[in-house]
Amino acid sequence: MQNSHKLTLLMVCVLSACASKQRGTPDNEPTLKTLASRTVTVEKDAGVAANPSQAIAAYRGFLAVAPKAPQREEAMRRIGDLEMDSADIQNENPQATGGPDYKAAVARYQDVLKAYPNSPGNDRVLYQLARAQEQSGDLESALKTLDRLVKNYPATTHGDEAQFRRGELLFTARNYTQAEQAYATVLGRGTAGRYHDRALYMQGWSQFKQGRLEEAVQSFFGVLDAKLANSGDGQLESIKGLTRADRELVEDTFRVTSLSLANLKGAESIAPYINSPARQNYAFRVYEQLGELYLKQERVKDAADTFALFARNSPLDAQAPIFQARVIGVYERNGFAMLALDAKREYVARYGSASALRKSNPEGWQKAQPLVQTHMAELARHYHASAQKSKRTADYQEAVRWYRDYLTAFPKDPQSAQNNFLLAELLFEDGQYAQATAEYEKTAYVYPPHAASADAGYATLLGYAQQQKKAGPAELPTLQQASVASALRFADTFGADSRAAAVLADASETLLALKNPAQATAVAQKLLDRQPAAPDAQRRVAWTVLAHTRFDAGNFAGAEQAYNQVLQLTADKAAGRDAVVERHAAAIYKQGEQARTAGETRAAVGHFERIARVAPQSTVQAAAQYDAAASHIALKDWDAAARALEDFRKRYPKHPLQAEVGSKLAVVYVEKGQWANAATEFEGLATTHKDPAISRDALWQAAELHEKANARPAATKAYERYLAQNPQPLEPALEARHRLARLAKEDRNPTRVLALQKDIFQADQSAGTARTDRTRYLGATAALALAEPVAEAYRKVTLTEPLQKQLKLKKTKMEEALKAYAVATDMGVADVTTEASYRIATVYRDFGKALLASERPKKLNKAEREQYNVLLEEQAFPFEEKATEIHALNAQRAASGIYDQWVKSSFDALRELRPVRYSKTERLEGKGPEQAVSLTQQGITQRQAGQFDKARQAYEKAIALDANYTPAILNLGILQDLYLGDSKQALVLYERYLSLTPSGDATVAKWVADLKNRKEKA
Repeated sequence: MQNSHKLTLLMVCVLSACASKQRGTPDNEPTLKTLASRTVTVEKDAGVAANPSQAIAAYRGFLAVAPKAPQREEAMRRIGDLEMDSADIQNENPQATGGPDYKAAVARYQDVLKAYPNSPGNDRVLYQLARAQEQSGDLESALKTLDRLVKNYPATTHGDEAQFRRGELLFTARNYTQAEQAYATVLGRGTAGRYHDRALYMQGWSQFKQGRLEEAVQSFFGVLDAKLANSGDGQLESIKGLTRADRELVEDTFRVTSLSLANLKGAESIAPYINSPARQNYAFRVYEQLGELYLKQERVKDAADTFALFARNSPLDAQAPIFQARVIGVYERNGFAMLALDAKREYVARYGSASALRKSNPEGWQKAQPLVQTHMAELARHYHASAQKSKRTADYQEAVRWYRDYLTAFPKDPQSAQNNFLLAELLFEDGQYAQATAEYEKTAYVYPPHAASADAGYATLLGYAQQQKKAGPAELPTLQQASVASALRFADTFGADSRAAAVLADASETLLALKNPAQATAVAQKLLDRQPAAPDAQRRVAWTVLAHTRFDAGNFAGAEQAYNQVLQLTADKAAGRDAVVERHAAAIYKQGEQARTAGETRAAVGHFERIARVAPQSTVQAAAQYDAAASHIALKDWDAAARALEDFRKRYPKHPLQAEVGSKLAVVYVEKGQWANAATEFEGLATTHKDPAISRDALWQAAELHEKANARPAATKAYERYLAQNPQPLEPALEARHRLARLAKEDRNPTRVLALQKDIFQADQSAGTARTDRTRYLGATAALALAEPVAEAYRKVTLTEPLQKQLKLKKTKMEEALKAYAVATDMGVADVTTEASYRIATVYRDFGKALLASERPKKLNKAEREQYNVLLEEQAFPFEEKATEIHALNAQRAASGIYDQWVKSSFDALRELRPVRYSKTERLEGKGPEQAVSLTQQGITQRQAGQFDKARQAYEKAIALDANYTPAILNLGILQDLYLGDSKQALVLYERYLSLTPSGDATVAKWVADLKNRKEKA
C-alpha cells in the first residue's frame, strides 16, 4: 500500500510538471550567440523497462486518490492509450493467449467522453475509440464514432485518416454512395495527403460498385497518373522507386480498370481517357491489360480487337507493330485463319515502305520489316490465287494492290504495259471504274504503242460510261466532258478502228446531254459526212441529235423533219421507235402550243387534231385532244368541246388529265343549260378531288344544280351526302339540313321535316363559339317549326263535356305550346321573335275564345246560363288582355326598325282587339310614321339578300320621312360600315344615332371608338 501511494504521488508530480510552464535561468533560454559557444553532452540513457500493466495500475491509483485533480482527464486518456497499446501488442503476437481485447480501451475512452464531453482534445479520443471499436469488430459503432469525429471536429489533424476509415467501413457495409462521399472528402483536401492515392483508388471501387463505370475509370486513371506520371515507357518493372505496395496498387488498378472497360464498350472506351502526355506514356499498358483479360476470358476476338485498336489509334508508337503482331498471333493460335490474314494485310499496309512509321520512328519501322516482308509474300500468293477463283471484291482489291506494288517496283519492265492493262481489268471487274479508267487511259496513250493500245483506249470510254451510271448530279457533267474528250481522242488516234463511228455517235449524244448543242450538232454532222457512210445505227443517232437540238431551239417544224429521218432509219418493231414517235408527236404538239400562244386558236386546234392522224398511239395524243377541247371552250364552241371531252373520257379513263375533265364538262354543261349533267359532273369532282374544300364546294353545287333541275330525290341525296362527309363547318351543315327540310316539306314528309328541324336546333344550341348569325337564324326557325306541332296539339283539344277535364288538358297543351314558342323568342332572331310573339299572343287569344265558345252544361236554366256566361267572360278576359299585351310589345318592335309581316299582323290584331287606339295611322314614340318603319324593315330584308344599293335607298327614304328615326339611321350606318366600306359616312351616322339615344348604346359607342382609332392609324 505504501508503495502504491508513492507511485501515485510520483504520477501527480509527473503530470504536474507536464502541465506547468517551464521556468529556468537566462542560460536556459540561450540566444544565438550563446548557442554557438555551448557544448552539449548527451549521456546515455539506461532506459526504462516498459510495463503497461503497472502504468495502468498507477494511473488508476491516481484517479482513486485524486478525484478532483485537473490531471484526471489526461490520466483517463493515458489509461485508454495503454490498454489500446496492450491490445495492439497482443494483436501483433498471434501466439499470445486469448488474443487482443480492445473492450477495456473502448470503455475507458467512452468514460473520458462522458466525463469530459466538451474537451478540446476529444478528437484524438474519438479517433482512438473508433480504432478500438474497429479492431474489436464493432464496425457499426466505429463508423458512428468516426461520423461524430468528422462532424464535431472538422479541422482535426486526424481528418484525412478518419474520412478514409469511414469510407472503408461504409464500403465494407456496401454503402457505396456514402463511401464515395467519404473518399471524395479526403480527395478534396489535396494531393499531398498520405491517404490521397488510396482514397482515389477506393473512390473508383465505390463508383464501380454503383455501376457508374465511366466515373470509376476516371478515378482509376487518376491513380495511374499519380503512380506512373514519370514512368517513362510505362513498364512496371522499369519504374524506379516504386514500392511493393505501390506496385500492387498499380496492378490492382489495372485489373479493375480492365474489368470496368470490359463492362463498358471495351477498348473503344479507352481513347477518351488518354487525354494527357502522361497517360499517353502508359496507354499501351491499358490496352495490353484489357487484352490479357479478354484472353483469360477466352474472348479471342475482343482481345485481338483491343490490341488492334491500340495499333490503329497510335500507329506511330514504337509498341504499335508489336501489338499488331500480337493480333496476328492471337488469331493464328486460335485457328482464325482469315482474320489472321486480314491482320497481316493490315500489318503490311501500316508498316510497309510508304508508311508514316518509317519517317517518324525509323528504329521501330526497321524492327517491323522482317515481318512486313514475310506477310507481303504470303498476301501476294494468297490474293492472286483467290481473285482468279472467287471473283470477290476483297480479293480483287488485294490483287490490285499487289499489282500496284509490282508496277512501282519494276516501272521499266517490258511487261509493264501488259501488267498495267491487267491492273485496269482487275479494277474494272471490281467496280473501281474511276481508277480503272485512269489505268486504261495510261495504258492506251502513255505507254508506247502495243497490241492492247486500241482496246485500252476503247475500254477507257467504257470506264467513263460506268462512272456516269453511278455519278451524282454534281459529278456527272465533269465525267461526261472527260468522256467526250477521250472519245474524240480515240477517233483521232484510232480512226480506222471499226468502233470509231460508234464512239462519235456516243460523243454527239453526250454533248447534247451536256447542253452543248453547237458541238453536238457538229459531231453529228461529222458522223453523217463519213465516207464510206456510217452504219444506219450510227446515222440514226446523228439524226436523233439533230432532231433534239432543233426541238430544244424551238424549231419544231425542223425537228419534225429530222424525226421523220430517224423513223425511216428505225425498224417498225425496234425497241426505240415508240420513243421517236413520241418526240415526233411532241414536235407537232409544240407547233399547236405556239399557234395557241400567238392567238391563232383555230390553227392550234388543227395541229392538236393532226396528231391523231400522224401518231394516234402517242402518249401526247391524249393531251392534244384535251387541249383541243380547251381551245374549243376558248372559242365558246360548247358542242365541240362537249364532244371532245366526252370522247377523251371514254378513250383515256386512266389519264391524269381525267381529274380536270369533270370540272370542264361541268362548265360546258352549265353553259348549255344541262343542269342534271352538270350536277353529275360536280358530284364526280366532289368524289375525286383531293382538296377537301373544293370537294365540299363541288358537292354543294351539285345539290343546288339538282334542285335547279327540279330533281328533288337527287338533290336530297346530294345534301345528305354533303352532311355525311362534311359535318363541319357548322353553318353550311345546318344550311344543308335546312334545305333537306324544305325538300322534305315539298315531298309532304312532315315527320322528316320535324326530325331535321330538331337536328338543326340541337346543333346550333351545342355549337358554342362556332355559332354564326346564320346558324342562329336557322336554329331559331327550327325552334319555331318545332313549336308548331305542339301548338297544333293544343288547337285540337276542344272544350266539350266533361268540361273540367278538357279544360285542364287544353290548358296543359297551351302551356306546352307557349313554352315551345318561348324557346324561339329566346333565340334573339328578329324575324323569328316577331312570329313567335305573334303565335304566343294568338294562343292566349285563342284560349280566351275557346273559353267563351266552350260547350255549356245542358241542365242550366236561363238565369244560370247568363251567370255562367258572365263567369266565362271573366275567365276569358285575362287571356285576351295577355294577347293584347304581347301584340302591343310585338308592334313596338317597329320602333327598332323591325316591321315584318308578324309585326304588321300584330298591328292588325290590335286594331281588332283595341280599335279605338289602333284603328289609325300609328306613330311610334314620336320617331316617324309607320311607313318609315316599313321602309327600314324592307331595307333590312334587302341587305340580308345582298341588295345593298336597294337597302341604302330604303333607309334613306325612311330617314327622309322622319329625320330622327334611329333604327333607320343605325341600319344605314351598319350598311355603310360593313357592306359598302364607307367608314367615314358610317362614323357620321353612328354619332348621330348616339346623339338621339339618351340612354346610350355601349356597342355602337365601341364601333365609333374603333373607327376613330383606325382613322388615326391610317
